[in-house]
Amino acid sequence: MTIAYIGLGSNLSDPRKQVLQAVNEINKIVDSEVLTVSSLYLSRPMGPQDQDDYINAVLALETNLSAIALLDALQAIESAAGRIRKENRWGARILDCDILLFGNDVIENSRLTVPHYGMKEREFVILPLAEIAPNLSLPDNEEIKKIAGQINDNGIIRLDKV
Repeated sequence: MTIAYIGLGSNLSDPRKQVLQAVNEINKIVDSEVLTVSSLYLSRPMGPQDQDDYINAVLALETNLSAIALLDALQAIESAAGRIRKENRWGARILDCDILLFGNDVIENSRLTVPHYGMKEREFVILPLAEIAPNLSLPDNEEIKKIAGQINDNGIIRLDKV
């Protein structure tokens, strides 16, 4: 079994509902079990600011799937929620499910980069991750607790526990 950390985000079509539904759907992935889920967080969009704020969370998932099989399952959940992949990387979205970490693996191929690129600079990833796994170290041995203590919170607001 591998513990994967999944980042969730939405800023369209009742974002809170989208993230909570994603947690439920992820818990149905074969040979996998959600171990813990962070609080929900309200964060500013990373890209263009002419879009609504995001609801974000991070969960820990224990899985027997490969990283690519897990990616396929997460993308199926995004599609079922109505996500349409488009060129605008930073645009509004109904649901985003990102593999942040997959055990201690480092993966880089055309479909998947793990650890997730840029995660160390994203308060909406680091702060929820530090909430549920404060003693976690990244594959490069950098501690989440340390990163969380140094990151600019950009006005993120911790909402309720899932």
